[in-house]
Amino acid sequence: MNAPGAGALLVVGDVVTDVVARHRGPLASGTDTAAAIRTVPGGAGANVACWAAHWGWADVRLLGRVGADGAAWHERELTASGVRPRLVVDPDVPTGTVICLVDTGASAERTFLTDSGASLRLAPGDWSNALLDGVVRLHLSGYLLFSEQSRALVAAALESARARGVPVSLDPASAGFLAELGVDRFLALIEGVDVLLPSRDEACLLTGLPDPADAAAKLSRHVPLVVAKQGAEGALVAEAGAVRARVPATPATPRDTTGAGDAFTGAFLAALLVGVEPAQAAAEGCRAGAAAVAGVGGRPPSGTRQNRGAVKLD
Repeated sequence: MNAPGAGALLVVGDVVTDVVARHRGPLASGTDTAAAIRTVPGGAGANVACWAAHWGWADVRLLGRVGADGAAWHERELTASGVRPRLVVDPDVPTGTVICLVDTGASAERTFLTDSGASLRLAPGDWSNALLDGVVRLHLSGYLLFSEQSRALVAAALESARARGVPVSLDPASAGFLAELGVDRFLALIEGVDVLLPSRDEACLLTGLPDPADAAAKLSRHVPLVVAKQGAEGALVAEAGAVRARVPATPATPRDTTGAGDAFTGAFLAALLVGVEPAQAAAEGCRAGAAAVAGVGGRPPSGTRQNRGAVKLD
């Protein structure tokens, strides 16, 4: 259904280097803990772009900022995943790095140590209205809201998108950083966004409600479509103040949950662009999330594209 010329998905967000350390059980303070360690490309924005391309959308573009140290490697990796990167090279700051500590127990939960580096130094000068030429949807990584420079870029991008009638989606990205930014400020900054894709923790934080369904419903009074990611419990789709669908998770045996939410978002957007209903698009997101946790790192396998479930994406 996605014929050539059907339009582009433009993702604006973070591109970082992930160092994934998979260990079992508690870290041993003051001594060694055995771990399997890999260095892989990552970043929430970059991961979303790669999963959207992997899930079948033909024209996926990415605007991000990296240091000179990792620019060539990241460009190669993004291109191999089917993404058209536009990477701004920061002359002063290295590429962002995230240490992902993954407990290899049953849940494969992870803890992040984040050095944002160049990734949050995207600034209005890196934006051009021409970036929206041929674009049918703009997606923003919520990490961009956590620095003054990149917040200004978000404002410029939103203004450009409104002027052109391009719909905008956003993933809040980090409950920890979101708490520091403040709920009221966050909601003011995302005015004009039409799709919000929070995690369960982010949805509850943004509303002060303990129940994720209540939280998603309340958020959908502020944003037209809210898709709350629930991990092993699937996803909630809310519109106009009510939960419209509860989408079950796809069963998976997790090895590493890094990037599972990004995979969901990328596949969801690819399906939404095809024109399916949000609940069916969320089901595609759940399939991608299951695929993501079965591997290590936040990216799909390079060089392949998937047709998943009932949705034919190319």
